[in-house]
Amino acid sequence: MRWNIPNILTVLRILLIPVFVGLFYLPEGMLALHDRNFFATVAFGLAAFTDWLDGYLARRLDQTSAFGAFLDPVADKLMVAAALIVLVEFDRVGAIVALIIIGREIAISALREWMAAMGKRQNVAVAVLGKFKTGFQMVAILFLLYHDPLVGLDTQLVGTVLIFIAAVLTLLSMAYYLKAAWPQMIARE
Repeated sequence: MRWNIPNILTVLRILLIPVFVGLFYLPEGMLALHDRNFFATVAFGLAAFTDWLDGYLARRLDQTSAFGAFLDPVADKLMVAAALIVLVEFDRVGAIVALIIIGREIAISALREWMAAMGKRQNVAVAVLGKFKTGFQMVAILFLLYHDPLVGLDTQLVGTVLIFIAAVLTLLSMAYYLKAAWPQMIARE
């Protein structure tokens, strides 16, 4: 394993997961709910920013590595799954939406591994639709974690609309990846 800036940022993203989750489970009275929401949103936002930054720096500084290519998507999925589970527990997101998003992440990760084992990983490379899904998902989670009104904006409502859009994009992107892998799937029967 090569320790470089992108890999350090990915590990930092993983370390931020218990921070933003743990904020919601502090002993009663230790931190006001608004402060929990705020600090959890900041921690998740920082983690989301490092997701973009580590990829940018890996390409820009030519510091890509097999370890980074493995760990980066794992960190992303852990971060999103942890946030969605907390949001379900605090009744800010429906369990069905969370299951759609988390289930798709698991299914597509498995599909990519299977396609990579056959030397066909490029058939299920990240598509623009997947990037849109990720963008809507991250912004929705930020609004839902914050939860409190923000300059007159109902963050719960905005977050809910965005997470539903993300869920629809999740299903569409899953269909796209399955369609791309379908020839290999039927050929291997």
